[in-house]
Amino acid sequence: MPNLKSRNLFISHAWTYGDAYDNLVTLLNAAPNFLYKNYSIPKDDPVHNAANDAELYRAIQNQIVFCDVILILAGKYATYRKWIQKEIEIAKSYVKPKPIVAIRPRGNQQISSVVSEAADRLVNWNTDSIVSAIRELDR
Repeated sequence: MPNLKSRNLFISHAWTYGDAYDNLVTLLNAAPNFLYKNYSIPKDDPVHNAANDAELYRAIQNQIVFCDVILILAGKYATYRKWIQKEIEIAKSYVKPKPIVAIRPRGNQQISSVVSEAADRLVNWNTDSIVSAIRELDR
């Protein structure tokens, strides 16, 4: 079997709803023949208590710079999440913008127009769809 390429991913977790982030990480961890490094800022990282927005922005930027692909949940509520919009802004700010995979939440019909318009791929909550989009965008 050939060596697998490891992808550097930033998984947005500007979400305060449910276990979506943890469920997505579990899904990626279980994907066969898929290696990745998670550059997301852990939820217990002190930067979440940053003194100001600029400090938190720089912390996110310092993680995204190393990433091949950005994953963002595309639920309708994402439209109103300031930090998801900042993550999109950061991803698009590079000379070679970081590709964004928008993931439609399981069973969710309405999606965020902000996230879907910024996305390079919009996929369903499905391991094969998500991993295929990552591989396709990271060539």
